[in-house]
Amino acid sequence: MKKPYIIQNSTIGAYTVTVKTTSGTGVTWAATDKGTKMVYSDGTNVVDTAFTDLSSDITPQLSGILDTNGNDIIVDDAGAIEDDSNNPYIRFQKTASAVNYIDVTNQATGSGPAIDAVGSDSNIDLNISPKGIGRVVLGAGKIQQLAEKITNSATAATGTVDYDVITQAVLNYTTDASGNWTLNIRGDGSNTLNSIMDTGESITVAHIVKQGGTAYYNSAVQVDGSGVTPEWQGGSAPTAGNINSLDVYTYTVIKTADATFTVLAAQTQFA
Repeated sequence: MKKPYIIQNSTIGAYTVTVKTTSGTGVTWAATDKGTKMVYSDGTNVVDTAFTDLSSDITPQLSGILDTNGNDIIVDDAGAIEDDSNNPYIRFQKTASAVNYIDVTNQATGSGPAIDAVGSDSNIDLNISPKGIGRVVLGAGKIQQLAEKITNSATAATGTVDYDVITQAVLNYTTDASGNWTLNIRGDGSNTLNSIMDTGESITVAHIVKQGGTAYYNSAVQVDGSGVTPEWQGGSAPTAGNINSLDVYTYTVIKTADATFTVLAAQTQFA
């Protein structure tokens, strides 16, 4: 990359001054020239760009800020790092008065590189959010700590219960069930489970149902509004709930083909 310099002549008086290398013609100020010039080195010579046209003089020297094996990397005025076709690689967004940020650290042999949340706060989450119903895809992983989202709802199980897997992994009903219910497992009110799962994937959710003096049970299961017959743990579907208990139902939904699911289900009493 050519390196620009700004040089001003204010002291040479009646002399002529030339800035150059041993092999170049360089840039010359005449005795009467008191102006400022922008110059750059092309690696051998010092060359005058003048100031006659900033667009043509400066821009060609600054375009392609980084050159990696002939591929320019550009940083635009919106905070994006782009390729030489102006397609973004990554974009940086600003938060006013930001105090938390990330460190990207390379490592020596035997250790993996790291992306760490750092900053002024004592405890900082690292947020990775896909767009829309897209998901974060990880390769082989090792989990050291994992928390699942739970929704506590002062609701009594009865009728048709929509279980939105996008919203939570555990749904906790804290009011006594008032009737047998059908559980409809879906993405959410706008997205089907079929649309957010690929064939060959599974998802596991739990529904905690509070039971009072009269107990009820999950009598039917649907996926995206269509009935399915679960494979129940122990070989039989429940025919009753458990009085004055918390009944926990777990469902593992396996997508075997488009809009085709196998559901493994279990009922466990906690009292």
